[in-house]
Amino acid sequence: MVEHLVYTESVGGSNPSPPTSVGRWASLLRRMIIVGAALFAAGAPLTKASAADMSFRLATLSGGLCGSRCPQAIVANGVIEESTPDAFVAFAKSASLDGRLRGMILLNSPGGRVVAAMRLGQIFRQLHVSIAVAGYEEVGQRAGPTTGHCMSACVYLMMGGVKRVVPPDSQVGIHRMSATGYGDAQAHTSASPSIAYADENMVNSLARYAAQMGVSPTLIRTAETIAPEDIRILTAAEMRNWRLSTAHF
Repeated sequence: MVEHLVYTESVGGSNPSPPTSVGRWASLLRRMIIVGAALFAAGAPLTKASAADMSFRLATLSGGLCGSRCPQAIVANGVIEESTPDAFVAFAKSASLDGRLRGMILLNSPGGRVVAAMRLGQIFRQLHVSIAVAGYEEVGQRAGPTTGHCMSACVYLMMGGVKRVVPPDSQVGIHRMSATGYGDAQAHTSASPSIAYADENMVNSLARYAAQMGVSPTLIRTAETIAPEDIRILTAAEMRNWRLSTAHF
């Protein structure tokens, strides 16, 4: 996996994504600070996984092809929360000072808040980043990209990439938006949880967002037919047909 990612990002491969300059990152980030929840005023259904909140860090893509010129990518790992878009902006303002930083993100997430995912997806698109569904591990003297997962609301974040690659061993999964709540917060320990689903306005907003990102709204409609307790792993053919993934950066 690491050789593939380094080649397509550093050497070029097929239709490569151009490097993102430090000045361009800084300028766009200043403008994107004003992006808020007003982009999507509908409620935010939540698919919460028992994992840590999404964090961001830099990683070097060293695959033996670039030597000391190996580029750095951003590793995004964890659950998407309401604070995640602001956390990314704060991180990227600092990370943009590194001259080796490319507009590439390794994304690995079980999901999270839908509206926050769309907000961050908009930021990614404004910054012209490419996304690979992959994790990143450091074991002893070895470090590099690993198998990744992008489930539930993560898919809507993934849409923000100008190019999106899903390596063969990584997985992307969809299901219906939902939120679990209790009628009486004081009786939380004894009350039975209720499940709320996104209304038509929210579904339509998400479908429009997908179309703006160049992804077929059919993906959204399909996701809404799958029970929230289930997950449908997309095939490579489905991701190509719905324009969610591309062959190369």
